[in-house]
Order: sequence, then structure tokens, then C-alpha cells
Amino acid sequence: MRSLYLRLWLTVVAALALFALVSGWLVQRHLDEQRARAEAALQDRVGAWAELLQRTLPPATAPAEVQAAALADWSRRLRVPMALDDAAGRRIAASESFQRLAEDRPDLLARVAAIPLDDGRTLSVPRPSLRRLGAPEGERGSERGGPRERGEARAFERRSERGMPGMMRAPGAGEGGWLPPSLRPPWLPEGLGLVLLLGLLFLAVAAGAWPVVRRLTRRLEALKQGVEAFGAGALHQRVAEDGRDEVAAVAASFNRAATRIEALLRSHQSLLANASHELRSPLARLKMAVAMLDDAQPAERAALRQEIATNIGELDALVEEVLLASRLDAGAALERREPVPLLALAAEEAARHDATAEGEDLTVPGDERLLRRAVRNLLENARRYGAGEVQVRVARQGAMVELTVSDHGAGVPEAYRERIFEPFFRLPGHAEREGGVGLGLALVRQIAERHGGHVRCEPRAAAEGGGSRFVLALPAA
Repeated sequence: MRSLYLRLWLTVVAALALFALVSGWLVQRHLDEQRARAEAALQDRVGAWAELLQRTLPPATAPAEVQAAALADWSRRLRVPMALDDAAGRRIAASESFQRLAEDRPDLLARVAAIPLDDGRTLSVPRPSLRRLGAPEGERGSERGGPRERGEARAFERRSERGMPGMMRAPGAGEGGWLPPSLRPPWLPEGLGLVLLLGLLFLAVAAGAWPVVRRLTRRLEALKQGVEAFGAGALHQRVAEDGRDEVAAVAASFNRAATRIEALLRSHQSLLANASHELRSPLARLKMAVAMLDDAQPAERAALRQEIATNIGELDALVEEVLLASRLDAGAALERREPVPLLALAAEEAARHDATAEGEDLTVPGDERLLRRAVRNLLENARRYGAGEVQVRVARQGAMVELTVSDHGAGVPEAYRERIFEPFFRLPGHAEREGGVGLGLALVRQIAERHGGHVRCEPRAAAEGGGSRFVLALPAA
């Protein structure tokens, strides 16, 4: 499942990654341009030095001492360490600052710029760094030598760390000028380059994240509207289950709950309507018997009292079954779940209804009171609508235990074998002859489903004597 929080997190990470990539590319481009300008400026300065020294240094035929003195003089004037080699590459002279750098800062001498002169000699000058070296003060050159030589060496080191004047700071790269000149419009002040860049990147990130966030919030709003409509009484209201994240899971859970609640309310409405209808007949008979009781002859009063007792018993049974059906419809958990010996239970109920019970001694987990009620309803149904002997059998079928109640009645037409388990449904013509309220088999189905089982009605073959067979299947212990 694609998680909602993961999608949000990935959106933020992707936005930051984009920001980092674009910023890094711009900074790298800016540094490359700065480096190229510094190299160009360095080449110009080196060329100027070469031209100046070419004109002022003694010729190659001059004594080495004269050339060394002239080299030291120009090194002090320019405050740059220098060394001079002959055409064969042999060192003619080196300034004291150059020698000191060779001892204390060999890293600077690793970047020596060789300036060829027209007479074959080569002038060596340390190339300044193109970035801040950031060396701690304790790592700089030692303080050996005279004040002038130490000052020259320290001055060159500082200029190397900062970059030579005019060489490192290119136009547009000064303080506050972070936008490369090639990207900066002529009308844009230098100090606003970075602000403009960050603003554009922020707008790009905001524009990219908006569709994702808006789609998520739109689905949440639709879910909220659906819940409110359902709470206002629109029981048919459902919400879309788009996607595979937590929002879709919540929508699916709401739809399942709404379907269950709607079914329960419809069932309770139907149960109430049917119960109200069924109450009319015994109440009407009871009312008539009470009205006739005062004027009846002594011989008739006993029959009227019996009629009143029968109607009261029917009302009591109806109320009890309606309450049980309502409680089972509510979907509450079983109050008890214990091993129930099904054959022993069936034998007890069969004895009360003049039936026979046989089979395997098997146990099922569940509520004994509810299972007893289910077996009793099946036996009462078989005794009321069947004929002849009623048989109960317990047997195992795979992972299920089946309790079968068989009768020798007229049987149930195929078209009604499912409908007889609906509340208050009775076969045409049977209500007037056999009575009953039509909740017995509906309760059997509810009890079976609450125990993880089911119930069905099957016809019996003519060789078996005809009639019907009701099979109550329950999970085995």
C-alpha cells in the first residue's frame, strides 16, 4: 500500500533535491566562471611580469652575482618570490623569499609559473591559489630571516590565500554579487541576484507540490461530505475509493460500515413492521375473549380462559423471538463460547418433542443457550409442518459438524427453500392452519451465522419417505 505520509515525505524530498541540484549547478557554474577569469587575469599579469623583467634584468652573459642582485631587487619591489634558471635548466639565483617558501610552504611552490625569457632563461614565480587556502596561523611560514624577507614572504602568503589583487574578484562576483554576469540582466542590482534565484526556486517548488497536496485534500473533503450526508440520514450515501493509500482505506471502511448500518436499520424497520402486524391477531382475539368473558355462561368461561392463556402465550413467544432477533441483528459478540456436546443437546430437545436422535458424539464451540434454541426451533418447525416421525442426526463433514432434522411432511417447494429463512415468512396457507409467527427459521439462520456456520433446506427422496431435511452446519471444535 502506498502510504500517504510516504508520498508527502517523498514530495518534500524531491523538492529539496531539485533545489539542491539547481543551486549546485548554478554555484558550480559561477565558480567555473570565476576560475576562468582568475586564470585569464593571472596569465595577463604573468605576461606583464615577463615583459618587464625581460627589459630590466641583466643579459644572460652577465655574471651570476649581477643577475642574482637584480633578481633580488625586483623580488623586493614586486614583493613576489622569484627564481631564475639558465637555458639548460640550472638555477642561477633565487630570492630569499623564494628559498624561504621552498622550506616553509612547499605547497605554494608546487604551483610554480615558468615564464620563458627571449634569451632562453626561465623565470619561476609561485602561482597564487585560486581559492582561499584557509591555513591556520600556526601553519604559516616561520619567522626566520630578516624583517624585510619575513615581510615579503608573509605578504606573498596572504596574497596567495586571498588571491592576487585584480585576479580573483571578477565583475559581478564582489560582495553581494552571487549571480553570474552571463545570467544577470543589466537592470538587476548585484545584491538581489541570490534573492531572485531563491524566490524563483521557491515558486517552482510551490507550483510542483500544489497539485499533489490539492488532490489529497480534495479526497479528504469528499470523504468528509459523504460522512456528513450519511449522518444526516442519507443511508445510501457512499464515497469513492480511489487509490491505494490510507485515504482509500478509510473510504472503504466507511462504505463497509455504512452498508452494515443500512442493512441493520432496514432489518429493524422490517422487523418492527412485521412484529406490529403479527401482534394484531393475538391482541384482537384476546380483546374479544375478554369482552365475552363477563356475559359468557359458566360452561363457556373455561374455554374463554383457555383462549386468553393461549393468546398471551403467543404474545409472549412473539416478543421473546423479536427481542432475540433484534439482539442477534445488532452483531454483538457471543456472550459465551464454550465446548458444546451437540449430540447430547440434540437428544435432550428431541425427547421433549417426541423425536429420535442419533449420530456421533461431537463437540462444537459456541453459546449453548443459542444452540439449544436453534435445535428447538428446527424440531418445532418439523413437528408443526411435518408428519410422522421426526429424526435428528449428528455427523461430521470435513471441518464442519452437521445436525440434520428430517420430517415426513409435504416438503418445501424449491422456490421457497431460501425464503423460509426470512423473518415473518410463512408458506402460503400454513399460517391459518399451523400458526406460528415466522421467526423460528430466521433465528436459526442468525444463530448459525453468529457461530460461523450456515443452515439449508433439502428435499428428502421418495425412497426415504419424502418430506424435508434441515441441515445446521457448525465449525467443529
